[in-house]
Amino acid sequence: MLTSELLLTHYSPTLPIIVAADASASGVGAVILHVFPDGSQKAIMHASRTLTAAEKKYAQIEKEALALVFAVRRFHKMIYGRRFTLLTDHKPLLSIFGSKSGIPVHAANRLQRWAIILLGYDFDIKYNRTNEFGQADALSRLISDYPASSEDMVIASIATKDYAVNLIDNAVRSLPVTFAEIQRTTSTDATLRRATQYVSSNWPKIKYSGDLKHLFARRDSLCVVKDCLMFGERVVIPEALRNKLLKQFHMGHPGIQRMKSIARSYAYWPNMDKHIIDFVQRCSKCQQSAKLPHQLPPVPWPPASHPWSRIHIDFAGPTNGAYYLVVVDAFSKWPEVIPMVSPTTSQTLKALTDIFSHHGLPETIVTDNGSQFTSHQFQQFCRQNAIEHMFTPPYHPQSNGQAERFVDTLKRALLKAEGEGTPFDIIQKFLMVYRTTANESTQNKKSPAEILYGRKLRTIHNSMLPPTPKRIISE
Repeated sequence: MLTSELLLTHYSPTLPIIVAADASASGVGAVILHVFPDGSQKAIMHASRTLTAAEKKYAQIEKEALALVFAVRRFHKMIYGRRFTLLTDHKPLLSIFGSKSGIPVHAANRLQRWAIILLGYDFDIKYNRTNEFGQADALSRLISDYPASSEDMVIASIATKDYAVNLIDNAVRSLPVTFAEIQRTTSTDATLRRATQYVSSNWPKIKYSGDLKHLFARRDSLCVVKDCLMFGERVVIPEALRNKLLKQFHMGHPGIQRMKSIARSYAYWPNMDKHIIDFVQRCSKCQQSAKLPHQLPPVPWPPASHPWSRIHIDFAGPTNGAYYLVVVDAFSKWPEVIPMVSPTTSQTLKALTDIFSHHGLPETIVTDNGSQFTSHQFQQFCRQNAIEHMFTPPYHPQSNGQAERFVDTLKRALLKAEGEGTPFDIIQKFLMVYRTTANESTQNKKSPAEILYGRKLRTIHNSMLPPTPKRIISE
């Protein structure tokens, strides 16, 4: 019953958190909840355990304190580093764990030790009446028939240590592949070491197999730069680094074609396209969020003549309690995404004013018939800035295809990367990938950034390329 999807919600890094804990004569219970924008609460997870024989002899205040420590340790991964509200139905604990002047000197040693543990968390402790404490209270009593485990606290400590080790390990693994790393790995890769020798001298007339066969077929485009094999302007990647690079290229969860475009700008290895297809098809989040085929083709607009001549605007959301204003340049396909608490006219105009301060005023704005865009205030804004405002036909959102397509792409990106950071971090990573990847519908199939700025933006993938010689400017 308590694990029913009707009672539980997924963890969100943006919604407020409440942790409630209670103790009975035989056990402790805890629940972690999210508070939604409408004020409603929904549990993320429940936890409980029976008290040991020694713990059953604790005073009630110590049992209640033990329940709080049990709760924060059990929910550590969700609350560590975040501010949350800690609820108790035992008022004396407010002065012990919530005192701004420090831990009371006359508190029992056990309570002092627990207070020190809680100092590692950022919380506000509040009192809640027992009759409003149903979930945690029930959990502490329902566990009474289960045998006690003397290993609970040890397991919690080990879990916390393992979590820290995994966190550091993942941080190291997420560092981008560098040219120096490729140099070192190339020197230990038997195939690339042979290919490098052959490129520097001559390819012997023998029968090649495997990766050497692919490289031999492209020998006229190969060269050696700083002990690394280059295929044109792309680095040939040693086998040991390929899987790591696939993960790096898939940051932001681009689809197959977009990921191929990213990889082809920086790297090469035999059968790279096939490896990319297999990698994306094995990504469970990408498959769960796969795009469904359009029932109707989008209504075409005449091609824009230059950047920022026509922009398309729409809203995405609500997602994770926020709305997102989406602005897409019809010529370069450059997108802007602005998070909003409420999609009002005043907030929309404030966001657009900021965007226009960077890119200049557009000639034409295309929107749907939302109240934000039909308001007198929005119409006045367009007139004052000499902007033509065009509406799509009512009940026909496909007419605003530029923005509609990007809104769909944005929603799927948020869904794919759920749990991989805050919504802000996810959106910024997604925008970096989208803006710097070649777009099939742009002029000469260039990236939005290259069309808008006339240059390629530097990304983490540039670190795998040979360093460019520094120019010395003499006075």
